[in-house]
This record gives sequence, structure tokens and C-alpha cells, in this order.
Amino acid sequence: MSETHAHHSRATVDDEQGPRRSWALLVVALAAQILVVLDISVVNTALPTIGRALDLAGGDLQWVVTAYVMMSGGALLLGGRISDLLSRRGVFLTGLGLFTVASLVSGVAETGPQLIAARAVQGLSAALLTPSALSLITTTYSGAQRKAALAIWGAVGSLGVAAGVLVGGAITTWTSWQFIFWVNGPIGLVALVVGSRIIAKDAVSRPSLSAFDIPGAVTVIAGLATLVYALGGTATHGWWSVRTVVTLAVAVSLLIVFLRIERRAAKPLFPPHVWKLDSLVSGTAVMLGVTGILVGAVFLTSIFLQTVLGYSALRTGIAFLPFALAITVGAVLAKHLLAHLSPRTVATAGLAVVAVASGVLAMAGADAHYAADLLPGLLASGLGVGMVFVPVSVTSLSGIPASHAGVASGFLMTGHEIGAALGVAVLSAIASTAGSLVSAQGAADAFSRGFVGAAAMAAVVAVFALVRMPAARVADGGGHLHLH
Repeated sequence: MSETHAHHSRATVDDEQGPRRSWALLVVALAAQILVVLDISVVNTALPTIGRALDLAGGDLQWVVTAYVMMSGGALLLGGRISDLLSRRGVFLTGLGLFTVASLVSGVAETGPQLIAARAVQGLSAALLTPSALSLITTTYSGAQRKAALAIWGAVGSLGVAAGVLVGGAITTWTSWQFIFWVNGPIGLVALVVGSRIIAKDAVSRPSLSAFDIPGAVTVIAGLATLVYALGGTATHGWWSVRTVVTLAVAVSLLIVFLRIERRAAKPLFPPHVWKLDSLVSGTAVMLGVTGILVGAVFLTSIFLQTVLGYSALRTGIAFLPFALAITVGAVLAKHLLAHLSPRTVATAGLAVVAVASGVLAMAGADAHYAADLLPGLLASGLGVGMVFVPVSVTSLSGIPASHAGVASGFLMTGHEIGAALGVAVLSAIASTAGSLVSAQGAADAFSRGFVGAAAMAAVVAVFALVRMPAARVADGGGHLHLH
């Protein structure tokens, strides 16, 4: 991209500024991101099967999910920094290759620790893949193309989590749990071959080791990973156990150390001036909140369908299909609304819909029926979630210079990953205060209590979005990147 695109013909309409680019790069980037997002939830419906096959105790099953989210969330800022300092093309292809290999290794794991370790490597490679993919999009496209690309990216972020349950249930029923991971192989390989051919090579100067802010990277990865580890153990050990309190204290201490290192670093992992960009900070906070509600809701509903209603893994996945379609409708609706309303208005409206829908779902009891008691709430919740992800994705990267597009993308997606971990931990902890997730009656009571918590969370995030998100309408999909 050249400086001249910012000075494109004045005769061009605002939302058509910038040269037209091929959509091929977007397709490859989205294919990679779909793999990353699907792997957050694809194992949910297969967990009982995986536990029996690998002899994993009930308390250890969560780590098949948590190891992935923990490492991807913890390392995303470093992944973004690496993407900015090295070749975006090289980082993307490296992350994609590593993710594909780790997926294949996950499928051949013979013990629980082997699978959890392979999932952790998947998470690390996702931390390279996601910010490099998003920064390739934001530095390649402009104007209406950029707005459309980021809207689609936002939809994939929410739709992938819901679709993962369907994909996981179908694959587990028709083949075996191993294919949940093996299916990533051919998709990753095709994306790798196509990406290596269509993504333009970018010449970059070789940075020094100090440019990567290794001390900052180590402390933020350790801090976020410890935080997710602490939250992931609350369902088993409780919020006030010595283990939880100590690990949370260690996590907070490490994150405080990270902030102090960043203030003194000559080349900080996350440049201080970027913290002043309200659109990025507020967007990331809303991303964290809405992802937490989404992933937590999928977790609770999956348990309700299988434990209370007695659904199979496949039937559970199919039951989520209307939810996934509603997210798509919400994303399309949000894209059109952004032409007339501010991101703040669209996101707040979406969160209000999620809050009401969560209240409806909270009324479901042990004698609930899917069509009458769950489907209306799931449809409304999906619609609201889709309406939130799009304005957040479109506006969060507004005004970010191209030299920092990777780390800003990493910051935004850190909100997504940490939100996923927080959502499951917080909502399952709230749910567990009403009953056990193992028995039918207990799971029904827990489901209701959990969705009361989800409604409260949605209301809080809605107020935050109303106060902090951009009030101005989006003219060109989040503004142009100003190259330096």
C-alpha cells in the first residue's frame, strides 16, 4: 500500500476511498481465523468422549479447552509485536504451519497430558496467526472494502464459537474425536499453499532482540496464563480456596510488573500512545465482555441440552444451528445499521437484546422444551451478539498506524481470548452456586442461575458501551491507516 491511497480522488465517495484489492487475501486470512475460533469450542461436545478415551478425570477435562485459550490469550500481544517487527507474511505462514502440525499431533495424542500439551502449542501458534491475519487485512484493504472485511471478520469471531459446537458434535458422532483435530490438517495445508502464493512478500529490516521487549512479553504471558489458570480451576476448587486466591494474587502481581516494565522500556511491547486510543481500548473491553457471555452461554446451554434434555452430541450441535444463523443475521443487520447509526448505538442495542434474551433463557426449568423455552432466547441472544461483534471489529482499529497494526490486532483479540476464559469461569461459578452441573435437576437450576448472571453481565457491558464506544458514525469502516 502507498501513501497515495490517503489522497485518493476527491470525487470518490467517502465509503469507496482507496484502491480495490483482490478478496483472495481475505479468504485465506478468514480460513485461518475460522480454524482458530472453531478450536475454542469445537471440543465442547466431544469432552465426555475424549475423557473416556484418554482416562481424564472430570476436573482435568476443562484443560483440553483451557490450555488452548490460556496460551493463545497470554501470547497474543507478543504475537502482534512479532507481526509488526517481522514480515507479516512470514509470521502468518509460520503460525498457520505450526497450528496445522499441532492439530495433527492433537489427533494422535494417546494420553491426557499429550493432548493438553499439543493444545497449548495450538494456542501459541494461534497467537501468531490471529494478529498477523488481522493486520494483513487492515493494511491491505481500505474504504468500503476494509469496512466489509472487518465486518466479516467480526462475524467469524462470534459465529465460529457457536458453529464449533455443531461441528464438534457432528464429527464426534459420525467419525471419532480425533477427526475434530485432523480436519484442520487439509484446510490448513490448502490455506498455507494458497497464502504463500497470493500474499505479497514484504521486505523488513532485521530488528534487534531488544525491539521485542522480551521482559514485557514474559511477564504478560505469565500473568495472563496464570489468570486463566486460576479462573479455570474455580469450578473444581472454589473462588475462595487457597489455590485460587494465591494464583489470582500471583497473576495480578505479574500484570502489575508488566505495566511497570512497559513504562520504562525503550521499545515497549505495547506503545503507550496506543493506550490513548479510546476506540481500541473501549472496543477491546466490549469484545472481552460479549465473548465471555457468548462462550459461557454456549458452555451452559451445551450442558443443559445433554444433561437435562438428554440430547446426544450431534443433536446438541444441531440445536445450536439456529443460534449460529441468528448471529449471522445480527452481523448483517449491524453492517447495514452502521451506515445510519453510530457504533455505540448499534453495540448497545445488541447488548440490550442479549440481556433480555438471557433473562428469557433463565426462566427455563427441568421440564423445559427446546422449541418453547430455549429456542426464542437462543435466537434473540444470537441476534444481539452478532450486532455487537461487527461495530467492535470495525471501529477498534480506527486510526492505528500500520507500524502498530499487528500489536493493536493482538490487543483486540486478547480481549476475545481472555473473554472466552473469563466467561466460562465466571458463569459456571455463578451457575454452580445453584446446583451441580452433573445431575439433571442441578444442571437445570445452575442453567437458570448462570443466565441471570449473563443478563447482568450484558447489562453492565451495555452501559460501558454506551458511555465509552465511539459516538460518531463510521464513514469508511474505521478510518484509514496512516502509514509512516
